[in-house]
Amino acid sequence: MEYRNFLSDKLPMKWPYPVKYEDETWDEADVLVVGCGLAGSFAAIQAAKRGASVIAVDKAPIIYSGSAGTGIDHWTNCLTNPCSRLTPDEMVEDNPISPITAAHGTYICMREAWPCLQDFEEMGINIRDAEGEFEGASFRDPETKLMFAYDYTNKLHIRFKGGRYLKPTLYKEMKKMGVRMYEHVMMTVLLTEDGKAGGRVIGAAGFSTRTGEFFVFSAKATIMATANPVRLWQLASEQVGSNAHEYDPNLDGGGNVMAWRAGAQLMLMENSQPSSGGRRYPSYMTGNSNNTWFGCSIVDSQGKEIPWVNRDGEIIQNYDDRMRPAPGQKWWMTGGPNAPYKFRGATYITDFEQRIMSGEYQLPFFADMTGIPDCERRGIFGLMIGNEGKTAIPVYEKLKNAGFDPEKDMMMCNVLHPHYAGCLDQPFWDVKIAGINGPNMRDISFKSSGGILVDWDMRSSLEGLYAAGNQVAGLSGASQSASSGRYVGRTAAHWAQYQTHAAPCPAQIQSEKERIYSYVQRDRGYGWKEIQIGLCRIMQDYCGDYKNKDVLLMGLWWLDSIRHNELAHAMAANPHDLGKIIGCEVRLSIDEIILHQCLAREGSNKKLGFDRLDFPESDEMCGYNIAISQQDGKIKADHIPFDYCTREGSLRACYEKHCCLKEE
Repeated sequence: MEYRNFLSDKLPMKWPYPVKYEDETWDEADVLVVGCGLAGSFAAIQAAKRGASVIAVDKAPIIYSGSAGTGIDHWTNCLTNPCSRLTPDEMVEDNPISPITAAHGTYICMREAWPCLQDFEEMGINIRDAEGEFEGASFRDPETKLMFAYDYTNKLHIRFKGGRYLKPTLYKEMKKMGVRMYEHVMMTVLLTEDGKAGGRVIGAAGFSTRTGEFFVFSAKATIMATANPVRLWQLASEQVGSNAHEYDPNLDGGGNVMAWRAGAQLMLMENSQPSSGGRRYPSYMTGNSNNTWFGCSIVDSQGKEIPWVNRDGEIIQNYDDRMRPAPGQKWWMTGGPNAPYKFRGATYITDFEQRIMSGEYQLPFFADMTGIPDCERRGIFGLMIGNEGKTAIPVYEKLKNAGFDPEKDMMMCNVLHPHYAGCLDQPFWDVKIAGINGPNMRDISFKSSGGILVDWDMRSSLEGLYAAGNQVAGLSGASQSASSGRYVGRTAAHWAQYQTHAAPCPAQIQSEKERIYSYVQRDRGYGWKEIQIGLCRIMQDYCGDYKNKDVLLMGLWWLDSIRHNELAHAMAANPHDLGKIIGCEVRLSIDEIILHQCLAREGSNKKLGFDRLDFPESDEMCGYNIAISQQDGKIKADHIPFDYCTREGSLRACYEKHCCLKEE
């Protein structure tokens, strides 16, 4: 017996909210924001500051929704902060932005990441060490009291206090600015003029996951900020909790699917990476030396410390030099030996794995904070671990309450071999093969993930539809999300003031209601989790490490079979269940989009983690990315030149033309 039928028969529970499937709520604004993480919240605030009436909608409680709801420990690419030794233009000239990255979004981040932090400071977030807790630390500037991560010389990335409170602070600011917020409302369709795909977007509709009530929002401009999907290849929440490394585990790709159904272009959806799946460790709860733990010393089981080396393989003796450029190097980026030599940062000895195999260093290994400078120790454990996502309570507070003392105690590192751990959860010693393919568990790429293709206004290929944050093809991370949201709030509000409202198409609304509520009209049927596990298996088998045309087509056949069989006979017992079922339908559509994108790319591409057995030649130098769209079920693929962001001129010239700052 299906488990929910068993619960319904044997353990009847009353749904705690009134169920109102037949009710409708309508509202209208200049700007509609769908998804209220960092990107959506900043977009709503900026649009309201420009005088636009704003509606913001999220399927979760907005005060903690999105990937930043659990906290942030550092802010990257703050190149306009008063201590930075590099300007955005110097950075771009020195290191051209990767073709698989949204160059305009990255440049916007370089210009606006620091203003985002200044906005937070005005809202009450402590971005400086004003109390002198870290006075004398190498990463602290004594004049501005700003604190920096990674590169202590060029001071490009800021770490700050209060990162776990970003979302509550944004929530209060949205209320202050008069943004009308709707929570626990899952948006499912973009409304278009005359209800036709490819037409101007005039709003969106969806339903409440508490009451089931239907909501229709009319808007002159609509901003999608629902980020990218996770857990497409494996749903392992029973094994490892959220089964999502950095992202909110509830991300299902709804914004991409809504845009896809409306006819918008998507790009880079074939970009994926190896993942540890159900073998994943809880985020940041095992010792390492990467990201939030960067710079931490590592010792083996006999207490033997692992040497650090600079890009030239020279042993680093002084702790601070782990966070500084090598002699003759202007600046560096994270990535160890995988980064270009010009920007390669410090890391462990590059033949470390061979030394493990020879017995020179013995498993297991431990992160050792006992011997590093006191400010650095407190900077890692307390400032970074304690504010970064999913560390405040399950890691920092739990370890402290258990008696862990970083001055005396060490934390064991990941034990899994890199082949099984995947590149996000790799053991700290995997410094040279971070992208190695393990068994065919994959995940959407953490960096430069797929999404909606946008122009310099952050507008999609559809009139009236904008995007921000990880919703945008080629963007990723907190500072890029916030800065692009801050930017698009201005551009969308500016465009909206010259537009008029259009009435939603009744037939489109009725069709969407029939699609959604069909799942609550059945007394028996499949549950969402069984369907989701089946979808994951399809992706494991037909969109794994290596692909060819026949395998991808078989995958599409299987997905279509699930859509017309198991999903067509699924049932929802209440509005929450309905949200989960619709989430499965969304993920099924995302899976189809990914397979279509994989079919469209006839060439292998290491930067995208993409291997076509029938097209083994690399297409990394082809000069274009591939964007796909659909209308009436017909798939269209377009070549998008790598330099599409600079066809109008330089990044700086385009930014200054489109940023809408002159109105301030």
